[in-house]
Amino acid sequence: MFKGLGGLAGLGDMAKMMKAATEMQSKITELQEELSKIVVTGESGGGLVKALATAKGEVTGLDIDPSILVAGEKEVVEDLILAAIHDAQAKARMKSERRMARLAEKMGVPPGMKLPF
Repeated sequence: MFKGLGGLAGLGDMAKMMKAATEMQSKITELQEELSKIVVTGESGGGLVKALATAKGEVTGLDIDPSILVAGEKEVVEDLILAAIHDAQAKARMKSERRMARLAEKMGVPPGMKLPF
């Protein structure tokens, strides 16, 4: 009756794989929530402009030293703000990639294979 299904042992293996996949998805979801709570700081202009972002890359705040808010220096300030945001996003990406790699290693995912798939 079940000849084409590889016997009941095959169904047990499939159940193990489904359980492992569900567990992995749960751990990825937990990590995503954790990453949204971790804050990194990007800087530019020697710390005159700072951008705060979550480890998921969402910019959550800016800190601008008032000394650079000089009339006629609008472009410089804009460039410093963008540079700080890019720095924060790069740091967020690195932190996220490191955390995902650690999770993948713990779960036995081969090195170089990124989560989520």
